[in-house]
Amino acid sequence: MPAKSAAQQKAAGAALSAKRGDTPKSELKGASKSMLSMSEKQLEEFAHTKRKASPSTSSAEPAARRLGDLTKRYVAGRDHLA
Repeated sequence: MPAKSAAQQKAAGAALSAKRGDTPKSELKGASKSMLSMSEKQLEEFAHTKRKASPSTSSAEPAARRLGDLTKRYVAGRDHLA
C-alpha cells in the first residue's frame, strides 16, 4: 500500500530506520512511533512510494497571480484618493 502523503512517507522512513536499528526507537514521535508495529516490508513500501507533484501547487499559481493583479489594480485605483 503506497503512502498517501509526504508526511506519511517521512513517518514510515523514520519507523523503518528505527526498526533496522539505525535510529533509537525512543526518538520516534507520533505516527512514526505507531508505525513500528508494521512489518519492515510494509514500511519500505510506504517510505519508497513515488509521488507526483501536488496538483494543488500548479493550480494555485494562476490564482496567486490573479490575486496579485487584483491587488495592484486596487492599490492603483486608490492612488487618486491620497
